[in-house]
Amino acid sequence: MAHAKDLKQTPFAAAYPEGVVEWIDVFGYAVPLTWGDPGAEYDAVRNRAAAMEFSMLLKWDIEGSSAVNIVNSIFSRDISKLKSGQIAYGVVTSELGKMVDDCTVFVYGPEHLRVFGGNPQVGEFLERESDQTVTVAQRRDELAQLSVQGPASREILQQLTAADLSNDALPYYRFLTDVAMAGMMVQVSRIGFTGELGYEIMLPVAQAQQFWNTLFEVGKPQGLLPAGAAVVMMCRIESGMIMADLEYDGTMTPYECRMGWAVDLQKKDFQGKKALLDAKDSPSVTVVSVVLSNEGEYDGIPLRVNGEEVGLVTMAVPSPYLDGQFLGLARVNTSHANVGSLLEIGDAKTATATVVKTPVYDADRIRVKS
Repeated sequence: MAHAKDLKQTPFAAAYPEGVVEWIDVFGYAVPLTWGDPGAEYDAVRNRAAAMEFSMLLKWDIEGSSAVNIVNSIFSRDISKLKSGQIAYGVVTSELGKMVDDCTVFVYGPEHLRVFGGNPQVGEFLERESDQTVTVAQRRDELAQLSVQGPASREILQQLTAADLSNDALPYYRFLTDVAMAGMMVQVSRIGFTGELGYEIMLPVAQAQQFWNTLFEVGKPQGLLPAGAAVVMMCRIESGMIMADLEYDGTMTPYECRMGWAVDLQKKDFQGKKALLDAKDSPSVTVVSVVLSNEGEYDGIPLRVNGEEVGLVTMAVPSPYLDGQFLGLARVNTSHANVGSLLEIGDAKTATATVVKTPVYDADRIRVKS
């Protein structure tokens, strides 16, 4: 199925196999929603391996003697504490302490960082804070980004490289540069959005098709499948991972979307710190997991208690892990966010949402760190 003509192609699109049955718009790019069998794609992620593209993310390179200071001035965590090869996940807020984006920062050295995110405002902040000692460059058009997720991901990728991809050599939230893999030089990261063991490969756009083809030549006998955005949503909801404009928007603080842990109030002043100090002890809402009693289209539907609105479902999907029960993430007033709380869905008298522990899948994050 052809995608809409007004959407741009991603770097791996030319290598995609036939069979994409629906496309969606992600930052102006055509991204497969599914190849037609989300159940099979989900099964591959959870039990073998699947490949999914994230080239659509914005990527800013900050280079120069003040690179760490520039990023630290807007990022919620203290990058100066990290060594080369480490990755930090955190947030960028406005001066008012409201969420702008959740981002990852890759540390290449004291004079080179790369920030990944989805909101162009982050780049504007970086440009504003920069001085003559640094450059800020957007690299999305140059770099392709492929995530290989699942318990067999290490075994499959290890066949393509002599580099050691073991947990000891490349632990969770670490990355390696200049890795010879599949006959080309790539960056390999231990990171993902599924709650599974997984890796992310970054390489020049011109080599994307060659890499895809080589990866599937090796991985297909081991059950490797391409996976679309529908499966990413299933996995991330089961794993309790938030997304912008769903679990948070510009009216919420990090403490209201389960990102308060990533705010380092001990570091030197950074954008929004004063407001965050004031907000940390008084979040009015939080993000929870909910199991829904009935099937249905629940995205954006209000949640109520005794008819009074106390939150909303941000996204709900049938969860294979819960044998097809509908599982969602929701923004809920903190007074109704305790595990076991029973909430009414919309105006229905029979449909309910029960707050359950987050995350539902692999609560101790054992699989991603394996």
